[in-house]
Amino acid sequence: MASLSPFHLAIPVRNLSTSKHFYEETLGCNPGRSTNDWADYSLFGHQLVLHEDKNYEGRKQFNEVDGKSVPIPHFGVVLKWKVFHTFSQKLIDKKIVFQIAPYLRFEGLAGEQLTMFFYDPSGNALEFKSFKNIDQLFTA
Repeated sequence: MASLSPFHLAIPVRNLSTSKHFYEETLGCNPGRSTNDWADYSLFGHQLVLHEDKNYEGRKQFNEVDGKSVPIPHFGVVLKWKVFHTFSQKLIDKKIVFQIAPYLRFEGLAGEQLTMFFYDPSGNALEFKSFKNIDQLFTA
């Protein structure tokens, strides 16, 4: 896993200014390049680019997983165990509204993980998770 390269993801946002505030102040992302129409960020070392589309409407669709309504599509980052705890507490302290609050999923099974889901101001669903054993990331 140590040789992973950063991913690049570009997403639409309704209001670039509002979204920049969310990704910088709420999530703590470091800003990179930007114009009046887009901005890029380091999302835990990965490149996330916000492109303004004033007509964008995020759709809320769900798939049942582990008895929870998981938003689809969604994106996020797999964090280290301690980083997940620190980050999730930061979000709780900032009173983020969770679709699925931080919890332990698949306890005692292959793929045991902490996970949480929430939306950005444009309705893009985000998931952050952490595996108890990162070697089980792709275990069936």
